[in-house]
Amino acid sequence: MQRLRIGQDIRPLSEFRAGVATFFKQIQETKRPLIITQHGKGVGVVLGVEEYEKMQETIELLQDVQKSITQINNGEGVEHNKAKKLVLSRLGS
Repeated sequence: MQRLRIGQDIRPLSEFRAGVATFFKQIQETKRPLIITQHGKGVGVVLGVEEYEKMQETIELLQDVQKSITQINNGEGVEHNKAKKLVLSRLGS
């Protein structure tokens, strides 16, 4: 996801309502989220589908890494050679 540009990527709800199509085009072209404000406070974020999916994949990967770290810290890890044998046996090699 591209870095947020405060001057371009934060818009009041009234402005968003008036130009929805334009803002969706901006989101698709820039790959940046759009922050929607109401009464001067952030109330929502609009993302392109592709950027949302990338973010979800990153979150899932980080959750898997954290789970793995916890398992290793709990002594549930498997040594490299043993893991390699397990994987190869599952692949039928």
